[in-house]
Amino acid sequence: MAPTSTPQTPFGRVLTAMVTPFDADGAVDLDGAQRLATHLVEAGNDGIVVNGTTGESPTTTDAEKAQLVRAVVEAVGDRAHVVAGASTNDTAHSLKLARAAEQAGAHGLLAVTPYYNKPPQEGLYRHFTAIADSTGLPVMLYDIPGRSGVPINTETIVRLAEHPRIVANKDAKGDLGRASWAIAASGLAWYSGDDMLNLPLLSVGAVGFVSVVGHVVSPELRALLDAYLSGDVAKATEIHQKLLPVFTGMFRTQGVITTKAALARQGLPGGPLRLPLVELTDDETEQLRRDLAAGGVQL
Repeated sequence: MAPTSTPQTPFGRVLTAMVTPFDADGAVDLDGAQRLATHLVEAGNDGIVVNGTTGESPTTTDAEKAQLVRAVVEAVGDRAHVVAGASTNDTAHSLKLARAAEQAGAHGLLAVTPYYNKPPQEGLYRHFTAIADSTGLPVMLYDIPGRSGVPINTETIVRLAEHPRIVANKDAKGDLGRASWAIAASGLAWYSGDDMLNLPLLSVGAVGFVSVVGHVVSPELRALLDAYLSGDVAKATEIHQKLLPVFTGMFRTQGVITTKAALARQGLPGGPLRLPLVELTDDETEQLRRDLAAGGVQL
């Protein structure tokens, strides 16, 4: 049974976009995925995103994606929302992924803007609507123009919000002004998809986070959120400022790379990367250690 949700927080408040653990031979480590998901939930997450970009979705097969959803739902699905990435730059393929995720037990779908082919806004609207029509699951849009090449314009977000199953947006646009207008006009549940802007986005109406740094600082993210919601903005700001070196260090290079390096140093499942991603150099690993130590995280 899925955890309880509300229209204001359809997927919980603190979610980590989880890496996909691989074994030494590069195969998906389903046991490791279950152990990592359990660790994250026990650390304060009430949602887990699988098969997102942080899960190396471009290099996992459709079968692996379905196996990951089943494994994570089995491990934590009674305690946390399991949201499955189910969008590519091919709408027909995305519909297959969405249906497979539903069959595997996912509680919701994450639908990223189609990347590289740079569709117009009408194409985005039809793509996301087709995904929402393909299953009975609630959908979180994912607006990340730095990777996709195309933003979801506010007017398109408002149109999409009229669909009964499009209920949320993961905002990695990095524009607080546009976020403010879109939150007010759409009524969607808004999740920060940019860890550096977690606190600022709360101030303009976000309800929670879909985080990468949650792999290493989930308790702190939960404390920041709880402080803000209780009205202790000063405490939330103090936590935010303490975490600045972590936010910086985890994104000096690609976030999956740094996350798996950090997990390895902490003895948690992660394993190797699939090309074209590559491991940190020794110097980069030492820089990550220093960055995280400055934010209170020991590797």
